[in-house]
Amino acid sequence: MTDNDRTTRTTHTTDENAVRTAAFFSLHHGLPRQSPGSDATTRGLLEFTGPLPRRPRVLDLGCGPGRASLLLAAEAGAEVTAVDLHEPFLEELREAARARGLDDRIRTVRRDMADLSDFPDGSFDLVWAEGSAYLIGFDTALRDWKRLLAPGGSLVVSDCVWTTDAPTAGARAFWEREGSLRPAAANSAAAVAAGYHVLGMRVQPDSDWDEYYVPLAARVEAADVSARGMAWAVAATREELAVRRDHGTEYGYACHVLRPADPRWPTRPETGADAAAVRAVNVAAFPTPYEADLVDALRADPAAWLPGLGQVARAGADGGVAACALLTRCRVGDAPALALAPVATAPEHRRKGAGQAVVRAALDAARLRGESLVLVLGDPAYYARFGFVPASRYGIRPALDVPDEAMMALVLDESERVPSGTVRYPAAFGV
Repeated sequence: MTDNDRTTRTTHTTDENAVRTAAFFSLHHGLPRQSPGSDATTRGLLEFTGPLPRRPRVLDLGCGPGRASLLLAAEAGAEVTAVDLHEPFLEELREAARARGLDDRIRTVRRDMADLSDFPDGSFDLVWAEGSAYLIGFDTALRDWKRLLAPGGSLVVSDCVWTTDAPTAGARAFWEREGSLRPAAANSAAAVAAGYHVLGMRVQPDSDWDEYYVPLAARVEAADVSARGMAWAVAATREELAVRRDHGTEYGYACHVLRPADPRWPTRPETGADAAAVRAVNVAAFPTPYEADLVDALRADPAAWLPGLGQVARAGADGGVAACALLTRCRVGDAPALALAPVATAPEHRRKGAGQAVVRAALDAARLRGESLVLVLGDPAYYARFGFVPASRYGIRPALDVPDEAMMALVLDESERVPSGTVRYPAAFGV
C-alpha cells in the first residue's frame, strides 16, 4: 500500500466516522435524557452528599441537555457550570434554563471533560457526572477530578457495572467492544484506594433505563434511514436496545457518591500492636472503663470480631492513635449485621474531624467486605451525617428500652433485603 493509498483510506475513515457521529447525535437530539436516569435518582444521590452550602457550586460534566443541571439549580439552589463537548446539547440546556427562569444559575461551557485544566483547584462543592465518566474511564475520573473539590466537597459519578457474578457470553461480547466492565464493589474499592470515602452507592432501577430507552426506541422507529449515516446509527441503537432486553439483569449503572478523605487524619485497620493505644483512647474518651473493657472482650470473641473492621485514625502520618471505631458482628433476628460501637476520640483531638474520619473508614471497610447493614445506638444528630436513620423504619428493634431515634441503621447495599426483628448483640455487650 502506498502513502497515497493510506492517506485516502484514512480520509475516507475519518469522513465516515464524522457522518456516523452526526447521525448518532441527530437521532438523540431533543430526547429528555442521554443516559439512563431519573429525577428521583438525582434527588437520592443529592441526599447522600449531606448538607450543602446555601448556593453550592456544581460542575456537571458531560451534562448533555442538562436534566441534572436544571434539577440541581432549581432544587438545591446551585450555581451550575454545565460542561459538554456537543454544542447543540448546550443550546438545549440554555433554552430550558431560560424557560424555567434559571439562566442566571446555569453557565454552559463547551469543553472536553478530559481537559479541565482551566478550572482552579477547589472551585466546586459538587462535581456531578451521571452517565458520562465512561468517556475517560472511572479510575481516571477519580484521579483527575478530585483536585476540583473544595474542602468537604463531593463527587457524584456513575458507571456501567456487572450486576451478576457470571455474565453471559452475549453480554460480554457487547460490552467488551465498549470497554471492560467490573462489579460495583470493584468501583467502590477503586474509590477507597484513590483516597475517597464512599458516602453512598446506588444501582439505578430498571425504570431509569426506561426513561432513556423508551423515547429512544420511538425515535429509532421514526428515523429516516435514507439520511447519510442514519442506517448505521439505527442499527447500532437497535443492537443496544436488544442487548438490554436480553441481558438487562446482568449489568446496570452504579452511582457512587464520594468524598476525599481528610488528609489530617490518615486511617488504617487496627493491628495487635494498637491494642494498648486503642484502650487508652477509650479510657480517656468515656467516664468509665466500660467501653475499653468492651473492646477487649470483643477482640477475644471470634464470633464477634471481624479482622479489618476495627479502624484507627492517626494524628498525621507519624502520629499516634487519635480516634478509633469498631464494627463487630451482630444479628437482626437470624440475619447478620454489624454493630458500630464504640467510637472514641482522644480528648485533645475532639471536634477536629478525627472521629468522622475513622467512622467513615470503618464504613468503607464494611462496604468492601460486602456487608449490607450497620446498626448504631447513639446520638441521632451525629450519626445522621453518615446516613444513619431510625432503625424502626426497617422494622428493626433494640433489645433494650431506648428512644426510637437513638437506635439507628445504615443500609450499605440496597440490593439486599433489609432484615427486620430484634437486634442480637455479642455477649460482651451484656444485653
